[in-house]
Amino acid sequence: MIKYIRNKLKKIKLLNDLHSFYYSTLKPLAKRECNICGYKGFFKGFGRPLRLDARCPVCDSLERHRLLMLAISRDEIKSFLNKNASILHFAPEKIIEKIFRKKFIYYKTADLFKKADLVINIENICILDEQYDIIVANHVLEHVNDRKASAELSRILKHGGVLVCQVPIVEGWAFTYENESISSEDGRWSHFGQGDHVRFYGADFRERICEGGFELIKEYTSQGLDVIKYGLLRGEKIFIFKKK
Repeated sequence: MIKYIRNKLKKIKLLNDLHSFYYSTLKPLAKRECNICGYKGFFKGFGRPLRLDARCPVCDSLERHRLLMLAISRDEIKSFLNKNASILHFAPEKIIEKIFRKKFIYYKTADLFKKADLVINIENICILDEQYDIIVANHVLEHVNDRKASAELSRILKHGGVLVCQVPIVEGWAFTYENESISSEDGRWSHFGQGDHVRFYGADFRERICEGGFELIKEYTSQGLDVIKYGLLRGEKIFIFKKK
């Protein structure tokens, strides 16, 4: 009986040690600063697989939101300097929408499934030509037929208007990975990193979007101390395309 109890205690200790090790790997790496709400301290994990130091515990901003607002605050996207610009924001992120509604007079949100100002299919947009100065579509194009979408976005932009977008991209890949045989949610998680994604972009992302009537005018990349300070993903990019 004593031997049995000792073995049980050893197993319990081993399990406790494993639990302690596991949870220690989930701890934040360092204190960060949210450039959106001003919070300073530890961020929370987010995503699958889990990304440490990803989500601000106050405003819920993620890395891509902070990167976009950092670029805008530094005047890296000149179109946003015009407060009278007409803006259409697809699949709006709550924290970004809140800021844009206060800053811009002519601002509209668009989504096919969730609550928004306009119910729009990005592949077939029921809007007249040349209506907007800026279109924002962050982490949208990997969900849809991007060639149809880019042509439609170009069509509804005014002459010289810009498309501001972010996508999941592997720069080391020359070509975007797509596979039409993958139709299940589990399959899309395995192949494309999320259950409702239909591709993972490679470096040819730029050419794919330009085919719709755009030219790439700028890329803003997270790097250096900004990554550490604001909890950004290393090398994440914002792409700015201009209508030809």
